[in-house]
Order: sequence, then structure tokens, then C-alpha cells
Amino acid sequence: MTAPVLISACLLGEACRYDGKSSEQTELIDRIRDKQLISVCPEVEGGLPTPRPPAEVKGDQVLRENGVDVTSQFIKGSEFCRDKGISEKVTLAILKSRSPACGCGQIYNGSFTKTLVEGDGIFTQTLKAAGFECVSDEDFLNDKGH
Repeated sequence: MTAPVLISACLLGEACRYDGKSSEQTELIDRIRDKQLISVCPEVEGGLPTPRPPAEVKGDQVLRENGVDVTSQFIKGSEFCRDKGISEKVTLAILKSRSPACGCGQIYNGSFTKTLVEGDGIFTQTLKAAGFECVSDEDFLNDKGH
């Protein structure tokens, strides 16, 4: 039996994004239908409500546009979801691209101008530090490594 896959809950259709919507990816869901999925949202697990003001990574912080620092909530949720992945013996995580939590390879730069920079969201950083393989939903669908 293959190891379960950790996946951003919004990709599975859960309305947990900052705007109260999902980012459901039906093609992705079809491609991983045979796998055991562990659905997580580190922002919600960190105590943030849905909907919530958007946030972006700026340096080592996660800030809302009005300057409110939500870094501690992102870290708390990321550690909780990482521990869930460890307990379930997950090795692969499929994560929502460009998210301040789940972004993998590219995130917004903290200026709230939709400017992308190289980097990972807080949850992705936490997972990689623990040895998880992380791939964005877009890269997974484009067969980059999978």
C-alpha cells in the first residue's frame, strides 16, 4: 500500500480559502482518486476564520494588507498539519500554488500587488524542513516529477 498524500483542503473543494471559497481542482482529484488523502488547511488549523483578510509573506512574517501580523497563526497551523502528516506516515504533499501557507516555489511578495517571487509558504517551509516532498497543484498537474 502506498503512503497517504497530504493535500490542501481547498483543492478538494473545501471552502476554506481567505475569500470563503475553494480552489477545487477536479482534474487533480480524478488523478489521485486511488490514493488515501489527508486533507489539511494550516490557516484554519492555526485559528484563522473563513473568510478572512488576505495575507502575504514578507520576509519572515505573514502580514495582512493593513499590517496585522498573523505569523503565529500560520506557524501554529503549519506545525499542527505537519504533525498530522508525520503521524499518518505521509511522504508527499500536494499544495495550493502561491498561497502564503501552501505556496510551493512561488508566493506573492507581500506588496499586495499580485507580484510573484521565488519562495515557499510557511506550511511548505515547515514540511520541507521535516523531509516531506512538496509539489504545487499546478506542477503536479503538469507532471513535473509526478
